Amino acid sequence: MRMYDFRFLAAACAITGVLGLATTYAGAGEGTVGVLVLKEHGVGSAAQAQPYVDKFVAMAAKQNGWPGAKGAYHTTRGNADTFITSDKPHYGILSLAALLDYRGKHSVEIIGTATVTRAGGQQYHIISKSAADLAGCKGQTLASDHFDDPKFIEKVIAKGAFQLADFTLIKTTRPLQTIKKVANDDAKCALIDDAQLAEVGQKETQGIKSVWASDKLPPMAVVAFPSAPAAEKKAFQANLGKLCEGDGKTACSEVGIVSLKAASASDYATVTAAYDK
Repeated sequence: MRMYDFRFLAAACAITGVLGLATTYAGAGEGTVGVLVLKEHGVGSAAQAQPYVDKFVAMAAKQNGWPGAKGAYHTTRGNADTFITSDKPHYGILSLAALLDYRGKHSVEIIGTATVTRAGGQQYHIISKSAADLAGCKGQTLASDHFDDPKFIEKVIAKGAFQLADFTLIKTTRPLQTIKKVANDDAKCALIDDAQLAEVGQKETQGIKSVWASDKLPPMAVVAFPSAPAAEKKAFQANLGKLCEGDGKTACSEVGIVSLKAASASDYATVTAAYDK
């Protein structure tokens, strides 16, 4: 398991001092506040991440005076959709692509951002050993584990620079598998995110380099679902920034959180406009 997938969850626990807190608030029941964490293309299982989510949600419940809370960690929208339907969560921390989809699908409202070092998904690259630029990749094979959301790729990542139809696509299922396709000459080029690019720099990659990069994109979003009462939502949003202030600042830095802070739709206006275009 790579650290960057779950560091922001561990940080949430460390900065609040609740690593030893019993999951008193984690049980379902009347008044339970559900919190969904959807980190797409994460490495590792939901079972590995769930204890971190439980502790984070327990502290959020204690801080905000919720009578009960239940957290769920997922890496795919399909599983997240099941949780949304069954548990009707009040809040979520979502990858950018999921956020853009869920605005219409689940009517989520942006209330904050979760900026995390090396979380992946804030910039995308096309890499190759032999192509010199994007033009050299067009008409060739392109490997990626990100093909599950073509609209996000073409409208937000590429922004007109390319269409998926410009390539012969090779779908992979794991982040490192994508890089290996290029390393082993099974694909001319590959579309990866910034976390995957960091792996390229850490391993023997036989001259693999980035030949095209997207614009920098906003971080993961903290959202409210329609089930969240207005007063509860307002209080939760107001408390977001406190997690990484004061004594928590050093702990956040040590475990990879840059910031958790209040935000609104205007902070994501550029990407939402591109996605809706």
